[in-house]
Amino acid sequence: MKLFIQVPCLNEEETLHLVLESIPKKIKGIDTIEILIIDDGSTDDTIKVAKKHGVKHFVTHRRNMGLARSFRDGVDYALAHGADIVVNTDGDNQYPQAMISELVQPIIKGQADIVIGDRQTQTIAHFSPFKKFMQRFGSWVVNKAAGTDLPDAASGFRAYSRQSLYRLNIVTQFSYCMETIIQAGNKRLAIASVQIETNAKTRESRLFKNIWQHMAKSAQAILRSYIMFKPHVLFATLGTILFLLALVPFARFFYFWLIQGSAGHIQSLIIGSALLTASLLSFALLIIADLQHTNRVLLEDELERLKKIQYEK
Repeated sequence: MKLFIQVPCLNEEETLHLVLESIPKKIKGIDTIEILIIDDGSTDDTIKVAKKHGVKHFVTHRRNMGLARSFRDGVDYALAHGADIVVNTDGDNQYPQAMISELVQPIIKGQADIVIGDRQTQTIAHFSPFKKFMQRFGSWVVNKAAGTDLPDAASGFRAYSRQSLYRLNIVTQFSYCMETIIQAGNKRLAIASVQIETNAKTRESRLFKNIWQHMAKSAQAILRSYIMFKPHVLFATLGTILFLLALVPFARFFYFWLIQGSAGHIQSLIIGSALLTASLLSFALLIIADLQHTNRVLLEDELERLKKIQYEK
């Protein structure tokens, strides 16, 4: 069984050696361990550091493409080179590489398709109370969207089986973390969680400028992924709410018209008509989104077959 450990990097010359030196050389159940560096537009000596530590596999971006694209390109490379399991870690040494051995065991034993490292965010000293709360809230939202029960949905320390990667398709440009969980949950893949302790903080995140940007982009990714898999929930709920709201001004108009004999209050009729129109549009969007969902399922099934043909030559 071949394991590829991919490390997305953006100017990580100061910390990459810590990551590479702590990666296990042998893991029970694994025959071959390969390290893949994904250089996402680095302008320092990241590549030199990697080569100095014997790394032979590289994916290079001439300019920064983002974490999601780096993950996807790394997976393509790993699968093309025979990976049975792909582990994703970070170049800033946030994650304990020694735990990779534990991370892959549920996949080796056939108990899971995906394993996520639980950072136990409530115990991380450099996380503010607000950030800890938002981590819990974000995981709760993702779990609701995916039908899962994961304590740390934002963790990027993960292991994927070859078969799970055939079924996952990354479309976001921000971060794959939330999207892959929502996809995996709705595709009924088995997801496990392993508790880990993070290393000391080495630098600020380069994925986002501040927590507010992170929250906004994460919310966008979650909503987009949710609509892809459950459009009926969103549009049916929205359409029903708008329809019920439309009844209020209509009732007001007919009350004054029938009970009091007043021909005024046209504004209620206008507002009610606008809300009713919006409700009908929501149900129309529901039909369109549901048809697109069905078409996307068929396309993803075909894409899975194409991946198997491509990578299992």
